Amino acid sequence: MKYRTVVMYMEIGCFVSCLCGWILVCSTLPTEYWTFSEVGSIVLTTSNYYSNLWRDCISDTTGVSDCKDYPSMLALPGFLHACRALAVCAVITGFFGGVLTLVGMKCTKIGGSEIANARVTFAGGLTYLFSGFCAMITYSWWANRVITEFLDPNFRAQKFELGAAVFVGWGGSVLLLAGGGVMTFFSGKEGLPSSSSDMPRRPRTYATARTRRTYMLPPASSRVTLVPPLFYEGRKTRTPRAPTTTFRSYNRDDFV
Repeated sequence: MKYRTVVMYMEIGCFVSCLCGWILVCSTLPTEYWTFSEVGSIVLTTSNYYSNLWRDCISDTTGVSDCKDYPSMLALPGFLHACRALAVCAVITGFFGGVLTLVGMKCTKIGGSEIANARVTFAGGLTYLFSGFCAMITYSWWANRVITEFLDPNFRAQKFELGAAVFVGWGGSVLLLAGGGVMTFFSGKEGLPSSSSDMPRRPRTYATARTRRTYMLPPASSRVTLVPPLFYEGRKTRTPRAPTTTFRSYNRDDFV
């Protein structure tokens, strides 16, 4: 199997992985089960509280549930604003990463040359990596906050536990990071320029280069020229001009 075919199948697998991860991350945003808590001493009067980035919800054993959005955006803590921003960035960058990857993949043949397609795919892989990092930071930060409040003995408010949406988001983030990393590695090897050590080197100055004439000369008279060869040869063929001196005779009346 050719190397190009292997890279093509690898790009397809990475794209499918990133697409599945992006769908999982998107599915957690409207889901309310980021945190949940069960309150009640009697089975018939048990109430369940659960919340996400946008609202709080409550349900009981009778099947009645009610959700309420956060009343004031400015009254929310900075932690919640940061998680919202990171989650939205993860969704947006994941979408653009999919567009770039579809354009640059070898199997689609939408782009131009092989190097141009590899560079577009490399940009898509980096975008997927950024999306995965944003999503991973969001779910990890949220989980750390919930676990810290739950284990804090001095925290008197209602304590919550991790919901199913956080674990789904972690799985999607891992798929985004894994697919984006492998895609970036393979496309970067092909699309990015190689190191300058493989390219032919030119002499930096005329002092380090020897002309054809210096190689033809005997070893004793061989020397390194410090000026361009053509200019040096032109100067040697010039015949020196004899200095001409003009004398002018003066009369006595010229000074009167």
